Amino acid sequence: MTTAAAPITTLIVDDQADVRMLMRTLVEAANDGLQVAGEASSGLEAIEQAERTEPVVIVFDEMMPEMQGTDAGARIRETRPTQIMILCSAYLDEKVIARARHAGFSAWLPKEDVVRLPDLIRETVAQRRRD
Repeated sequence: MTTAAAPITTLIVDDQADVRMLMRTLVEAANDGLQVAGEASSGLEAIEQAERTEPVVIVFDEMMPEMQGTDAGARIRETRPTQIMILCSAYLDEKVIARARHAGFSAWLPKEDVVRLPDLIRETVAQRRRD
């Protein structure tokens, strides 16, 4: 008897409710083992939610009030060193990508390509499992 693989749970972090809704819809519509574990509207809320929901993947926006996504990711990395993190931001330039790398993000995606998010989540998790 084969058992289904555990779902790839994802925490979505963005200060804009409509963007969180779009990401949730894309992930849930992709089905195929992807599941939204929760949402957060700030970096501080993301830190709390990550501990509570223990997602496989966290998708962060960069530009948020109180704390940038890369800063929140770096804080999460301190207590969850194997956490898979993806940056999905409208503001991806070399400086932001360098901060994401330094904070331990596995991948980044321009928000204009957000429809690729489910595939990027699967690819990033598969790559981590191969490493």
